[in-house]
Amino acid sequence: MKKQLLIFDCDGVLVDSEGIAMSVLIDGVRAAGANIDDQTAYTRFLGSSTETVLEILRKEFDVDLTLRQRELMRVRLHERLRGELQPMPGMVAALARITHRLCVASSSQPDRIRLSLTVTGLLDYFEPHIFSAGMVQRGKPAPDLFLHAASTLGVAPEDCIVIEDSPLGIRAARSAGMQVLAFTGGSHAALSDLETAVTALEPDACFADMRALPGLIAELDDHTGTRVRRNDDFVQETC
Repeated sequence: MKKQLLIFDCDGVLVDSEGIAMSVLIDGVRAAGANIDDQTAYTRFLGSSTETVLEILRKEFDVDLTLRQRELMRVRLHERLRGELQPMPGMVAALARITHRLCVASSSQPDRIRLSLTVTGLLDYFEPHIFSAGMVQRGKPAPDLFLHAASTLGVAPEDCIVIEDSPLGIRAARSAGMQVLAFTGGSHAALSDLETAVTALEPDACFADMRALPGLIAELDDHTGTRVRRNDDFVQETC
């Protein structure tokens, strides 16, 4: 039976934004008096909500960003998104082939999600079904955001497929009782050793080329409850 809803993460899945965001975060932390290298930043912050990032900075790095510092970082991030952000390669073509209902469920703030989707020309595929971590009590890896999106749209968790790039997001999808496809083709994947991290969580499939997405979704439609194992022409390595 065909799945009823595809739930997309935004950053690192729909748009190739993680490298930009991590650069702004690292620069902001450095300005606040601490140093975090790329590997540490991706390991600790990928897929996290703003509140979670701030909490980790306070507890683990003794960095308590002021409201002014946070606003400067937000402005800088939005400037760079407007000037640099691109849709994930192959994303527009993949969406054109998909006939399922779509929504976005992201740890980012609503203004950033809509900016990212607007800049990349993807907003019309998802508006108004855009959900952010601020809408629920617990962010990823808790299942709350995905369950909230499914409930709002009247779809049972077992009828949803989540497309995620972060370990936190994959864990959240699993906890929500949803099938999950792990994307490892973003420009940040090598720096974060993403393939190793997500493979260990055993998603239903891993893929690094968005051209593979419609086919993987079709396989999950046809084989409900089973993990996708086949090698696809565009899939570099399945889980």
